[in-house]
Parts: sequence; structure tokens; C-alpha cells
Amino acid sequence: MKYYVLSLLLIISTYASAQEEDRQKENDIPITTSTTYGYELVVPDLEIPWGMDFMPDGSFLITEKSGSLIHFKDGKKTVIKGTPDVYARGQGGLLDVRLSPNYSDDKSIYLTHSSTAGDAKGGHTALMKATLNGDALTDQKVLYKATPNTTKGQHWGSRIVFDADGHVFFTVGERGERDVNPQDITRDGGKVYRLNLDGSIPKDNPFVGQPNAKEAIWSYGHRNPQGMDVNPTTGDIWVHEHGPRGGDEINVIKKGANYGWPLITYGINYSGTEITDQREKEGMEQPLYYWLPSIAPSGMAFVTGDQYPELKGNLLVGSLKFQYLEADYLNDGQVVKREKLLEDIGRIRDINSAPDGTIYVSVEGKGIVKLIINKEQ
Repeated sequence: MKYYVLSLLLIISTYASAQEEDRQKENDIPITTSTTYGYELVVPDLEIPWGMDFMPDGSFLITEKSGSLIHFKDGKKTVIKGTPDVYARGQGGLLDVRLSPNYSDDKSIYLTHSSTAGDAKGGHTALMKATLNGDALTDQKVLYKATPNTTKGQHWGSRIVFDADGHVFFTVGERGERDVNPQDITRDGGKVYRLNLDGSIPKDNPFVGQPNAKEAIWSYGHRNPQGMDVNPTTGDIWVHEHGPRGGDEINVIKKGANYGWPLITYGINYSGTEITDQREKEGMEQPLYYWLPSIAPSGMAFVTGDQYPELKGNLLVGSLKFQYLEADYLNDGQVVKREKLLEDIGRIRDINSAPDGTIYVSVEGKGIVKLIINKEQ
């Protein structure tokens, strides 16, 4: 019996690998390795620095997934008081952080975290706004709390960006409930959300007025989006999200659009079995790009600074699985070339471009590093 089971597992694994190879040929952009870039460690000794943003004076705000918000300035780490309690389960914890686009006036920051608020056991993703008052958070207000809670530990999302029209966008993963959440606009999870900066629902959100709809939803049919940035040329919101085994995706987010999960996917179950044989369906968006095999993407940033001439205008994505920084070179909005940067640096969790265009990367077990061009280049 044991021999039979092992043989069956080997057959499934071999079949799955063959499937991945066949599907890879459909979207094959081989990745090369660049030695042009290196890094300098700027903020040392961090465990899982999930999110980061930059203060007006150039110092850092950094979230540790375990629940701490850190202000790093002049070589010193100060732990901010008054951060929300987090449901630290699985991939949940204190997640993204972004300064308000009106920070100079309102001193507000936005945070996403795993929250236990609500009647059911477990938790779900919440978006909070608070005032940073010295080394403490005050005037805390939860702008959105996804429901219902679950004790599952996976797929919380969650990234935050702002558009030029006074809206905050944030992502929530489907919380391991792929068959009920992502395709149902009356349920949270597997969505990109859009709110006004005060947490109110914009009147032009796509599902406003629909019966029982979660009116904060901007797009749906997502799995677990952990990278998001605003394209500086077009103003479009770009998101990447984890696929299952294969099928990580980059998507350009459109109002009211359905991105298909799990009804269409380029991935398969971790066991090697099919999720679906459908890769396209009418009324569902195709990814701008998809990875086979999965790289487990986290963090995303467009390069805008003149410090990196070859990278300017292109996209950076972190790989948790393969532990490198990926440069995706774009032509007419499509990925045409891929490069590994900072190979074997560790599990990359976040990428952000400072106001001066300098790229910073957060690495689990290491800290925050600055991307530099090697002197010998």
C-alpha cells in the first residue's frame, strides 16, 4: 500500500511538472541575471518588515508583521505606541503602512492589519486611519473591516495606494475561501476596494446601490494581492497577486472588472490536480502578465528616479519563493524582458520608491536595504 501511494504521488508530481512546462511555453519570457546592482543595509535587524513608507524628513515608518510600527530615524528605532491589536495568525499581522497624501496638513497614516473586531472567532483584514502624534497613534478610526471573521491564516492581502483624485485603494485576499468569496460582490475577500480618504463610499464606485453588495468594492475575482502601485505615466492601479501552483499575475485594475479567480487561472492546485481547465471566460479580465512557475510575489514599485537609468519607467517585484528582486521591463504597457536583481538576498516582502526616487527593499530576517549600482559598472 505504501509503495502504491508513493508511486501515485510520483505520477501526480510528474504530470503536474509536465503541465507547468506546457503552460510555461505560452508565456515564456526567460529571466536573466544582472550583476549591475547591489545593496546597502539601511535599517538592520528586522524580522518580517511587511510594509514601509517615508516621512517628510526622509526617515522610515516600518511595520513588523508581529504588530510593531517602527519609526527609524538617525540610526535609532522608536516603537510607536497605540498600534492596533493584531490577529497574528498565519500570514496575518500588522501589514501595510502609507502616509496620507495630505500628511503635511493632517499628520494621518493608513494601516492595514488582521483584526478580530466582530462577533465571530478569528479575524479579517481592516483598514485604519490614525494621527501620528510624536511617537504615538491617536484619533484612530477603522475605515473598513472585512467580514466575516475566520480562523484561517492565509490570504489577508493587503496593500494600500492613493490615486490623484482623493481615493484610497486597498486589497484583501480571499482568506482561503476561493469557492465563495472572490466571485461574490456581497461578500468580502478577493477584492480591491476604493474609499474616500475619510472612509466614506465614493458615489461612483461600481456596485453602489446594488442589493447587498459591498459598495467599497472596486474590482473582484482576486486571490491574494500583495503588491500594488500607481503607474506614474497612466495613473492606473497595478496589482500583482499570488496564484496557487503557477499563475501569479500582474493585473491592471479596472472599475467593476472581474479578474476570474478561481473560475479561470493559469495555476493548478499545490497537489498537482486541476483547479479548472478554463483560462479565459467572457466578461473576465486576462492578466497583463503571469508567472510560471510561481515566484510568490510580494511588493511592487515603478522606478521613477534618475538614479537607475536602465530601470526607469519599469517595474520591480519581490520574490518570496526565489529570494530575488525582479525587474520587469515594459514596452507599451507589456512585460517584454525579465531580470533577476539582488539574487539570493532573502525573502523580499516590500519595495518602495522614496520621494527622491531611491528604491528601498524590505527583506525578511535582514531589514531595509537601498538599491545601488555597483561601482565596477
